Amino acid sequence: MRADKAGSVRVMTWNIHGTLGRNPRFDLARVVELIRLWDPDIVALQEVDSRRALAGGANPFEYLAGAVGTYGIGAKSITGADGDYGQMLISRFPVMAQTVRDISFGEREPRRAIRAEVETPQGPLIVVATHLGLSFHERRHQAALWRDLATGAAPAVVIGDLNDWFWPGSVGHLLRRDLGAHTRFRTFPAAFPLLRLDRIYCRPAAAMLRSFVDRDARFMSDHLPVIADLTLPGAVH
Repeated sequence: MRADKAGSVRVMTWNIHGTLGRNPRFDLARVVELIRLWDPDIVALQEVDSRRALAGGANPFEYLAGAVGTYGIGAKSITGADGDYGQMLISRFPVMAQTVRDISFGEREPRRAIRAEVETPQGPLIVVATHLGLSFHERRHQAALWRDLATGAAPAVVIGDLNDWFWPGSVGHLLRRDLGAHTRFRTFPAAFPLLRLDRIYCRPAAAMLRSFVDRDARFMSDHLPVIADLTLPGAVH
């Protein structure tokens, strides 16, 4: 699937929860199969839910990390007696530093942002993965809490389910000031995509070589995954 694998870094973001009757058994094997098909170096997964795991089944936070990468960072926003819920950032390259920041807003659903400094073969890359809230004011508040995570001298990507469909004054508008390139695919609902909720932003703008979605994911989740190939300043072509 990757003709120029040696000269690029592939990132992927996917909300895997699967509502609207899709993937009702939370079939992690099918999720992993689709991820492996596209062979990402770095993948952000939202709505990882061990509460939905079958009795005696694998813990998704552990299973996904081992199945699709080497380094896994779990950000569990909800923890209870019946299991955990949150997001993950998984990398096949070494993670030199990591931070999980609480960006929750008032009494609404807890949210987190993950920052990782990844040492790729083409040089360092700052990766910020997040899953923002459903209301406009919530997302604006959250953006103020985590936008600084993408700052630094190294190239950077922000990936995740931003839940951002209201354009004037949106989080996406703010991110464009800091990160020059971005995807704009319609990803939700997966069967008939209307909203551009799942995005990849990167700096510098020239780093984004190509991007696409996988429509076959509509059979597993109500979101489509977004995949992008990046070339970093240290890449050798």
